Amino acid sequence: MAQTLNSLRIGRLQGKNAVVTGAAGGIGLETCILFAKEGANVLMADISGPGLERASAKLKQVIPSHNKVEVKTCDVSKESDIQALVEHVDSWGGVDVMFNNAGIMHADDADAVDTPEKIWDLTQAINVKGVWFGSKHAVLSMRRHKKAKGSIINTASVVALVGSATPQLAYTASKGAVLAMTRELAIVHAREGFRFNALCPSPLNTPLLQDWLGDDQPKRHRREVHFPSGRFGEAIEQAQAVLFLASDESGYINGQDFVVDGGMTKAYVTPEGDPLPAPTNNALLSTPVDTLHTV
Repeated sequence: MAQTLNSLRIGRLQGKNAVVTGAAGGIGLETCILFAKEGANVLMADISGPGLERASAKLKQVIPSHNKVEVKTCDVSKESDIQALVEHVDSWGGVDVMFNNAGIMHADDADAVDTPEKIWDLTQAINVKGVWFGSKHAVLSMRRHKKAKGSIINTASVVALVGSATPQLAYTASKGAVLAMTRELAIVHAREGFRFNALCPSPLNTPLLQDWLGDDQPKRHRREVHFPSGRFGEAIEQAQAVLFLASDESGYINGQDFVVDGGMTKAYVTPEGDPLPAPTNNALLSTPVDTLHTV
């Protein structure tokens, strides 16, 4: 019988209970797959019920050794939904890891003149209030279950760090708010052992961004030229960073803007030549990835 991290009980998140929002695809799904591979019990949340079912089926296909994996639909802009989501894992022993990842990037988001107020309000409700509600109820769960440590990771963006002449002002403002909120929460809860860090991805090859770029090649090239590697990042590259922040290996990392951008925010003139090859996302595979191979 093939051995796995779960069969040996040696995963980096062995025995931890993790809640992931925005879990139906992209960074959220890739993170759930890695969490399950590394021994966590995972509650997958998303506003799309059908999307969650497909994501859960994919996780179980590629990580057949998984521990507990359950799904729950959730509108993160509603506190009652978040509260019910987090309280769902009370029977598991409470939250150890909370990944507040759900977010939107609306096609009608523009600059200060052209962004409709309803798009501004919708974006803040999901991207900012959703993180606030998730953080609040993660803390309450950790306190309720007398946790000595916990990790909350909030998805921000590099657009909160650098400006863009192709604005999505509501999105940018929301991600700046996530950075500020995460830093403050990190300091407030430091003596309780609850760490807060913000993941700052560069533009990624995710459905969210790719749907927005569509077939507009000039629009796409205007962004790709800023990557030293010559390509967009992949969701699995962000998920690896989230796994690290969720694990005890990052125990002295707190309050950080954790930038995973392939060097984009450090670049001026980028190299010429062919782009580097990208890793394959686990969600694109159809065979298990949890088997340990001996050398």
